[in-house]
Amino acid sequence: MLKIVILERETIGLDVSVDRFSQLGEVVIYPYSTAENVSERINDADIIIANKCPLNAETLKNAINVKLICEFATGYDNIDLEYCRKRGIKVANVRNYSTAAVTQHTFALCFYILGKLRYYDEYVKSGAYGAQNNFSNFDLPFNELADKTWGIIGMGHIGSSVAKVAAAFGCRVIFFSPTGKSACTEYQRVEFDGLLKESDFLSLHCPLSDITRGLIDLAALKKMKPSAILLNVARGPLVVDEDLYTALCENIISGAGLDVTGTEPMKESNPLSRFMDSNRLIITPHNAWATTEARNRVVYETYENIIAFLRGEERNLI
Repeated sequence: MLKIVILERETIGLDVSVDRFSQLGEVVIYPYSTAENVSERINDADIIIANKCPLNAETLKNAINVKLICEFATGYDNIDLEYCRKRGIKVANVRNYSTAAVTQHTFALCFYILGKLRYYDEYVKSGAYGAQNNFSNFDLPFNELADKTWGIIGMGHIGSSVAKVAAAFGCRVIFFSPTGKSACTEYQRVEFDGLLKESDFLSLHCPLSDITRGLIDLAALKKMKPSAILLNVARGPLVVDEDLYTALCENIISGAGLDVTGTEPMKESNPLSRFMDSNRLIITPHNAWATTEARNRVVYETYENIIAFLRGEERNLI
């Protein structure tokens, strides 16, 4: 009987069912797994479903039956693809399942900082608004998106979706392609320095790789406008957390909205945990992708990837 091992079931939420996989064979489910226990959990698996666990020469060496690794995700930087190719192990991810969710979250982070929403919500609830004479309050100035420049790093499905929404708000959209291979012609492509200098809002939507790791460091932040807002809904290590902390403390940029940080979950040792001004920094727990619809979608698409594989079809293979 086919054996499927789900290594990190709770990463897609207990409110989302994974019962459909039992139609395919024996299913063994673990809430979470680590680098230390992955190997023993997959040693007799035919198919592995993972998310963040490292799957490489060390963890896969005893898993002699594995034919397919499925990601409950789009990203696959936890998998050693070259090793899998040598072993003949197929790898499949789920593409575009979270585009709407991440696009929505990108603008939620932006508006929280741009509109000073934390301050004004607390102003009303504290009773200060009820005690004043004026019908309005604008102690902290806020601005519009219209006629501003929205910069994007990574013009894939999510980047393109964000670009369309930004344009709908009246933004001029520019982008930088870290690989230089983008085929996008709908928006203006610029060099990295130009992107930094021109962007009023800079959102990150590119994969983590050797060329993007640490891309937003202090040198890059110093090239941005003092009024700029940085938004990272991609991968934490794209940004050097220590440098962003410095940039916020020294008012090098206006603010930042982050759904990811360099280590997850974020530790107290991360300097960003000490920056308590929520009018300038909002951090969410890597859940931009995780609307109920998106999480159900990723499970369904993973199931379909396995069905296709068993039929000898190539579906979402990396």
